[in-house]
Amino acid sequence: MSLRNAARRLTSVMAAAGLSLALLLPAGSAFADAGFRQWVASFRATAVQNGVSGAVYDQAFRDIRDADPEVLEKARFQPEFTAPAWDYFDNRVHDQSIAIGQQMARKWKPWLDRIEAKYGVDRNILLAIWSMESNYGETLKRDDIIRSVVRSLATLGYADQRRSKYARTQLIAALKILQRGDIDESQLVGSWAGAMGHTQFIPTSYQSYAVDMDGDGRRDIWNSIPDALATSANLLRKNGWQAGKTWGYEVVLPDGKKFPKGSMSLSQWQALGVTRANGKPFRNGADKATLKVPGGRGGPTFLMIKNFSVIKRYNNADKYAIAVGLLADDIAGYGGLVQDWKRPFTKLSFEERQELQQRLSEHGYYSGKFDGKIGDGSKAAIMAFQAKAGLTQDGHPSMEVLKWLRKN
Repeated sequence: MSLRNAARRLTSVMAAAGLSLALLLPAGSAFADAGFRQWVASFRATAVQNGVSGAVYDQAFRDIRDADPEVLEKARFQPEFTAPAWDYFDNRVHDQSIAIGQQMARKWKPWLDRIEAKYGVDRNILLAIWSMESNYGETLKRDDIIRSVVRSLATLGYADQRRSKYARTQLIAALKILQRGDIDESQLVGSWAGAMGHTQFIPTSYQSYAVDMDGDGRRDIWNSIPDALATSANLLRKNGWQAGKTWGYEVVLPDGKKFPKGSMSLSQWQALGVTRANGKPFRNGADKATLKVPGGRGGPTFLMIKNFSVIKRYNNADKYAIAVGLLADDIAGYGGLVQDWKRPFTKLSFEERQELQQRLSEHGYYSGKFDGKIGDGSKAAIMAFQAKAGLTQDGHPSMEVLKWLRKN
């Protein structure tokens, strides 16, 4: 069989199997780039059929010559989240995220007043979402994270079979954002999966909820903080946010008692012996609430009311919504948890976590940023140091490890 015929046979077999040639070729190869450019050319008709002008399409792809290999790497290696509860919350609800949130509350108070009055959504919830989604906009400054939305979605639409339908739908929505004139293609940037702006909206969600709060004629969640926060508020309001109500309560459960699953009124929970952890009464006994025990009965326990489920419309994960609620309460100055997460080590402050990373770097174990966030790189470095020092290799960012590093 000739090389040409063999290539044709391989291509037909792969097509029958629903595979993309780009997945089997080295990133950046001439063959893969040609395939991507052919896909872009052929997808133009689909975009036009869905209301995107040919001129907008051509302009959007004018400087895009190849697929983004980093997007495919991130798409292929998305780890399953199995970390304990405290690990998730320690990286998101900490003294720095609280302090910056309080600074932003003061800085943007006039706009937050207007947004809260218009949409009825607690400003502290919006600030917490801003922190969770982009670290108050700091993530948007990182070239290792932020990339062209058009290129990212085209890459996924071309080469990622699992996300192809999602990516193509989002790509058409992104092109319509350009067509409307809210942003130009040089500023239409986002995460590898197409989440955009300070509050990380995918293009179809942007189309549904984006608002022009500052009145400049554009819905600019990339550069306008009022637009970004108001867009989040609009999402929450349209999904049933109850103005003037909280998201949930930290509670104490009576020892040795089992509780029914499902929703009951706060008064019914109270009748079963469930009380607020801070000793205060529930605000409205008629509110329906659901019990959540994210870290087991040794950690904090919550009764969640309607606004908790509304936050989950932003990100459908209990831990995300709890983190938003806890951070919002801390920014508001309501005080932290009464019962902290049960950790098998002594917790570090945010600055101590940064010091831990710096000392690991000085010892040659760590090469990342000193950002206080303990991800896989930090954990691997901790474990490498623990192995060298003869300690238990658990990867925990503990005071015990920091003290060893300080001594050595």
